[in-house]
Amino acid sequence: MSQPLHGQTAIVTGGMRGIGLAIAQRLNQAGAQVVIWDLAVDGWNTAENGFEPVLRQAVDVSSLASVEAAFGQALTHVGQVEILVNNAGINGPVVASWEYPPEAWDKVIAIDLNGVFYCCRTAIPHMRERGYGRIVNVASMAGKDGVQYISAYSAAKAGVIAFTKAAAKELAQDGVLLNCIAPAMVETPLMAEMTPEHIAASKAKIPMGRFLKVEEIANMVSWIAGPECSFTTGFVFDLSGGRATY
Repeated sequence: MSQPLHGQTAIVTGGMRGIGLAIAQRLNQAGAQVVIWDLAVDGWNTAENGFEPVLRQAVDVSSLASVEAAFGQALTHVGQVEILVNNAGINGPVVASWEYPPEAWDKVIAIDLNGVFYCCRTAIPHMRERGYGRIVNVASMAGKDGVQYISAYSAAKAGVIAFTKAAAKELAQDGVLLNCIAPAMVETPLMAEMTPEHIAASKAKIPMGRFLKVEEIANMVSWIAGPECSFTTGFVFDLSGGRATY
């Protein structure tokens, strides 16, 4: 496999499992050294996961102080960061909007939207100073369509899309490209938070008739984060199985 990311460092949030782990593995295969951020980073299995991160850091992305401290420590350890993948997220409860628990709403927004802002706010000055950077924010088809009974998640992911577009325009001449991906439902541990009815309804919306695979997400992220993606910024790359054509 070619290694277009050789010599680069990538931070992947929520990288211990699921989508984040698949992205981290793919970026490593492409030659990047990977820094894993997650709430808990114990129990890493190098043999099972196929590589050893250059650094694993316990980070709460919903805390700006936690993000800033971790980024400073990462720079001390690795010297520079070219790639940031904002993947950390939670689904939250599946419940009608008028019954949505306010504390659950606040938590989903804090992690899924504020976390993206905090990580970007922290990493962008470093990337601007170096004149190069690639940021990939993991949004969702829910951020485009609005999905019933997950209003907080839908709102947060719509916010990620709009933030990505706004920040990308600000950075368009600085060598720092921001894009996001909008996956349809993928089989990950997040499904444990969902009802069978919600899962079945989500699958029914996908014309290909199957769920997305984490490897398919990882392959797209690897390309967006690489040097071949050089004239696209502020864009939403769909992984929808035909669900969305806009």
